[in-house]
Amino acid sequence: MRIGELAAVCATPIETIRYYERAGLLPAPARSAGNFRIYETRHRERLQFIRYCRGLDMSLDEVRLLLRFQDEPGRDCGDVNALLDAHLGHVSQRIRQLRALQRQLRELRQRCDGSRSIEPCGILHGLAEAAGASASGASRRGSHVPG
Repeated sequence: MRIGELAAVCATPIETIRYYERAGLLPAPARSAGNFRIYETRHRERLQFIRYCRGLDMSLDEVRLLLRFQDEPGRDCGDVNALLDAHLGHVSQRIRQLRALQRQLRELRQRCDGSRSIEPCGILHGLAEAAGASASGASRRGSHVPG
């Protein structure tokens, strides 16, 4: 199959497929006489694996390691377990950050109880205060969740 077909089957933009090839995540496909990329079932399966892992919010480095493990089926899977445990730790940290962000937004929302002119808006005043404190280095509370 050609790249457009692979893109359609895997719901992946063509540029992403090319990027994964350049990054070494997808093996280089064979070329036709007209120099078109010709993909096989193994490319589709690998791309689907990559996309699923990315959907689990795994980094490209994590995916690269998982692919390396997958390419060595006789290897002990302890390293795979360790990688997933580390990723679970990152997810737990992001959940804590998102909960803190949610609390912060709820606090801001409580500063304004109705519709009125912008000047006395408690939300805008709260955002301005937090931005000033953040700019002065006094508070990290205003930082948004990474990723």
